[in-house]
Order: sequence, then C-alpha cells, then structure tokens
Amino acid sequence: MEKIRTTRPAVLIVEDDPLIRWSGAETLEDAGFDVLEAANADEALEMLEARGGVSVLFTDIDMPGAIDGIELAMTAARRWPHMHIIIASGRRQPQRRHIPHNGRFVPKPYAPEEIARHIDALFAA
Repeated sequence: MEKIRTTRPAVLIVEDDPLIRWSGAETLEDAGFDVLEAANADEALEMLEARGGVSVLFTDIDMPGAIDGIELAMTAARRWPHMHIIIASGRRQPQRRHIPHNGRFVPKPYAPEEIARHIDALFAA
C-alpha cells in the first residue's frame, strides 16, 4: 500500500549547471515539493545550517567549491541523519561505501520526473 504525503517535503537541489537545476526545481515543485536551490556544496551547507526541515538532499557529485557532492552527502548524513539523499552524476558512479545508508545514486542523464519518482519512493518506504 502506497503512503500518501500530507505535507510538502522540502528538497534541496545542489547542481552547478543552472539549466539542470532550474529544470529539476520546476519539476519537483510541480510534483508538490518545496524546493531550495544551491549552486555548490558550500552554499548547500550554509542553507542546511540556516534552515531546518529539509527532507531530501539531491546533489550532483562534480561541482566547484571546497567539497564535492559525495562529501556533501556524507556530511549531511552525519549531521542530519533523518535526511534522505540522492546523488547524481554523469561522469562517475560512486562506490556503495561512498553513498550514505539513507541515500541512493541516480546516473545522468535522467528525466526530471524520474527524480520526483525517486523522492516519492523514499517516502513510501
């Protein structure tokens, strides 16, 4: 039996390509999520520290900044263990040990609707 969402979970999209970030944000908003956007991991950590209640971190691996998406995901999993994490990349597939226990990997290219389905599946589990 599928669980029905009664609130709008907050999703933080971390993607350095503005077009991919915008497309993902638009699709997730249309799917009923509150969406926050960050262009890199440093910006994402600042947002996570400043704002509580983020349910899902959706991050690319390869981005400019002090840390990449893998380190961002691992940091988020340690600091906010309730948060679901989706890691994406078109350049490399991380080893399972680099994906937090509450995370999953999605290879690029992906359809933005696919990410909404992955997020819904996280909440249905």
